[in-house]
Amino acid sequence: MSIIRDPFSGLAAFLAVADEGGFTPASARLGVSPAAVSQAVKALEARLGTPLFVRTTRRVGLTEAGAALLSRVRPAAADIARAIETAGAMGDEPSGLLRLTVPRMAVPLVIDPVVPALRRAHPRIAVEVAVEDATVDLLGRGFDAGIRIGEYVERDMVGVRLTRDIVWSLVAAPSYLAAHGRPLTPEDLTRHESIRYRFPASGALYRWEFERNGRSVSVDPPGAIIVNDGALLVSFAKAGLGLSYVADIAAEPELGAGLLERVLEPFLPTTPGLFLYFPQRAQSQPKLRAFIDVARKLLPLRA
Repeated sequence: MSIIRDPFSGLAAFLAVADEGGFTPASARLGVSPAAVSQAVKALEARLGTPLFVRTTRRVGLTEAGAALLSRVRPAAADIARAIETAGAMGDEPSGLLRLTVPRMAVPLVIDPVVPALRRAHPRIAVEVAVEDATVDLLGRGFDAGIRIGEYVERDMVGVRLTRDIVWSLVAAPSYLAAHGRPLTPEDLTRHESIRYRFPASGALYRWEFERNGRSVSVDPPGAIIVNDGALLVSFAKAGLGLSYVADIAAEPELGAGLLERVLEPFLPTTPGLFLYFPQRAQSQPKLRAFIDVARKLLPLRA
């Protein structure tokens, strides 16, 4: 009688060690001993005939074979987890862990109102929110969905609008404008102090975008302050440190209270607002559908 081998044996331990960067944190995540995790990984390596991790006294890193296996297994594991979750939730209350990646701008606009309401309506749904402005590989990082400005959502993703369109705004504190004057054209920015934004992933500085006579104009303004966090653009502008280029929905409270003022309004473009996005195959997940339903009921800014 032939022995049927489990092709998935050891994969959960392998994924946990790869994600957590070590056997001890992986054991805590899996609820077993470090020795059990190590034994499972060694058995998988023996079955494959190649080491998957480089082990030193200070760290655990992937070998080339391990990295190749991880790139193929992680998306498949996410699909299997979703399939099991969906099957278990059919005809029942939505449940499971909903992992979201969101930019800081989305926290007060979407996450603050929606997550508490989601938990009250569906207590069996757990939520993990990772706040980061950089573009994220949803499948590679194990996220169910993300929130981003519409123009940055990849075309092969399903997008659900969460807010109205964004009117980009150049803002400054009244004290700064009183001391330095108001720029009247984009060219005037060369004589002003700007608070610049650096993209977290690429490291490139964002060039400010304007429109003139139907044509796009980009400006690389001077500035002594550079940040990679959208909230700091608003905070530093409010402190009178210079001009910031921000989404109007991110600075509405400060604009409404007169703490910030808009300049160069005739030159500023409008772009799609915030969207929830996810792979096509993920949209049947009950936990994700529940988030969308709650968001549509609560968010007054959606178009």
